[in-house]
Amino acid sequence: MLAGVKAVGLFAIAAVCELGGAYLVWQWRHAGRPAPFVLAGVVALLLYSLVQTAQVFSFGRAFAAYGAVFILGATLWGWAVDGTAPDRWDWLGAGICLVGAAVMLWMPRPAG
Repeated sequence: MLAGVKAVGLFAIAAVCELGGAYLVWQWRHAGRPAPFVLAGVVALLLYSLVQTAQVFSFGRAFAAYGAVFILGATLWGWAVDGTAPDRWDWLGAGICLVGAAVMLWMPRPAG
């Protein structure tokens, strides 16, 4: 149980770093923000890679499952930062992705 909480926490921190970093680069590129925005974005993206690679799962499984967390995070980021409210289909899609990630990470596997 504690391992699951740690994994979810790492995924959440990774999502904030990735979304925040990409958003800062976006602001620099599309909204004319100054160079420190892109530099902060690059640092946040580096932090994302360090956090995401701290997972105990195999590389492929960790990154595939993280995709679901990223989808939920991007949905929430768009709502909170850009003011684009998710509709029921956005929520349903994110929920389906999260169920898929849980299956990938925590369903019993044969020993071997």
